[in-house]
Amino acid sequence: MYKRLRVWCTALMMGAILFVASPLLAEAALGDRTLTNGSSGSDVTELQDYLMTKGVFPYHTATGYYGNITVEAVKDFQQKRNLKVDGIAGPQTNHAVQVLRQGNIGKQVLHIQSQLKKAGHYQSAVDGIYGSGTKQAVTSFQQQQGLAADGIAGPNTRARLDGIASRSNVAAGKTLTVESTAYTASCNGCTGVTKMGLNLNTYSDAKVIAVDPSVIPLGSIVKVEGYGTAIAADIGGGINGNEIDVFIPNQNQALAWGRKNVRIEVIE
Repeated sequence: MYKRLRVWCTALMMGAILFVASPLLAEAALGDRTLTNGSSGSDVTELQDYLMTKGVFPYHTATGYYGNITVEAVKDFQQKRNLKVDGIAGPQTNHAVQVLRQGNIGKQVLHIQSQLKKAGHYQSAVDGIYGSGTKQAVTSFQQQQGLAADGIAGPNTRARLDGIASRSNVAAGKTLTVESTAYTASCNGCTGVTKMGLNLNTYSDAKVIAVDPSVIPLGSIVKVEGYGTAIAADIGGGINGNEIDVFIPNQNQALAWGRKNVRIEVIE
């Protein structure tokens, strides 16, 4: 009887430990653990955001679940960065994916642009595009901080920026009325792949808008009147100023949208 009691108590204690530990895993920061197919949590969401910034995540939403889409995106990134191609986000991959450099686009870029602006090193529009202006601003900041001035936002540079300002989108909370039109993935001259690498041909359930990045930064999450919550993941030659193009997979429905003014709010 006492033996059974000890076994029961041990099992109860192990269960309590797992119960306490599991939320910690769910709230882990990217790099705290190795991520594989089947993993889930905030660190997976962060990984997917970075993969989207690198243009290798074809889905339109960071889901927080490490499934086949994430595995293939990690493989794509690993191949491009000359890492072991296994689809597993281990220490090397997690470190490399968090290094931002010229050519990257999206949420993580607009975070450092916002921080650089607050630090007085970036004067241009926060557009989510890591171009020559962002590279120069990073270099200027690195020189001021006594870091290697290479224009690449690696861990040391990101840590210094985090010490100055939190990671955020300066456009968050912005509301305005814009002129809207609609487009499909098969429109004349369209590839179906957005500026940020989202594949609208494969994932037609996407809520995506094309924007002028100087008004709405790429990577922003935007609530659009009559359309829903979308990611600003594309640009267009005819989209300038307070204009947007909403993605609608069905051509007849896209034509029915027409041209109209809608109210939008940048959520994050």
